[in-house]
Amino acid sequence: MKASLFKQLTIVTSLSLLTHFTLAKDLVVSTTASLGSLQYDTTQHFVEITNNKLSQANLNYQLKFFGSGQLGNDKDTQQKLKLGTIDIALLSSTLATNIPQMAIFELPFLITNREQLNKIEKDVFYPLIAPEVEKKGYKIIGLWENGFRSITNNTHPINKPEDLKGLKIRTPSSSWRLKMFKTWGANPTPIPFGDVFIGLRTGVIDGQENPLTNIYAAKLQEVQKYLSITNHVYSPAYLTVGTNTYKKLPEDVRHIIEAGAKEAQIWGYTQAAQRENELEKKLSESGMEINKADIQAFIDASQPIYDEFISEVPNGKALLDKIQEAIK
Repeated sequence: MKASLFKQLTIVTSLSLLTHFTLAKDLVVSTTASLGSLQYDTTQHFVEITNNKLSQANLNYQLKFFGSGQLGNDKDTQQKLKLGTIDIALLSSTLATNIPQMAIFELPFLITNREQLNKIEKDVFYPLIAPEVEKKGYKIIGLWENGFRSITNNTHPINKPEDLKGLKIRTPSSSWRLKMFKTWGANPTPIPFGDVFIGLRTGVIDGQENPLTNIYAAKLQEVQKYLSITNHVYSPAYLTVGTNTYKKLPEDVRHIIEAGAKEAQIWGYTQAAQRENELEKKLSESGMEINKADIQAFIDASQPIYDEFISEVPNGKALLDKIQEAIK
């Protein structure tokens, strides 16, 4: 009798464990950022703290992290978010191509410090821009940092826009970034970030533009001679969930993921401020020649981009006015 009871309890326990593991759900988290970059590290930090929160809440969900473009480039990732084969991803400049209002962050020299982004997030981004993103099938749950972008190349230092004339500069597949560099006289060439190192080494492209964290993490200092500090665009990074995936998540899981995203955002901003000066020094020590560009010359050459934004983006002027009011 005791043996029979023990057997029944064993079966029940086994079924319980089987049910537990069967119900467990992996949520795939992806970034194309390179190992060691701020975006990679922030995403990894987000996954770690969120998994800890999910475990403490006894929820049968966990985040599974794939970095360095393991699941495809930014364009692939956006499509997979819609399909639900990727659940959460860190996106950046490419979103502006399909969502016109996102191009506000592609305007050169609009944002000049991180404190401004806090005001934009509260007063402009979530009330005015995020709803437009949702119409396209994406739910942004974290406004993180990509960083202030600067230009590298192998020909000469870039001090003024005319120094870019004829140079093949890699950009993301962002229509607005292409317009920017064409306006400044360059020959912008959009290729996936994972192909940039080879493109620079083989001479397919002359240079590229990225935050220092991306330049250093991707070891571009090994194939680039000149670094020109322009800080021409501050690129946010958007922790994004496909809306179909988001709707299917239990409410308590959503809350935990969003809380983790906010904690990771604060962590990422702190890390970014600490790393900036360190990275410039490291890149200089690696042999790169660094110069501070003539920012006013670039600002003066950028008015056509603002004019185009106002004329092409629905409510573009009102959106621009709102942001300028928030950060003044």
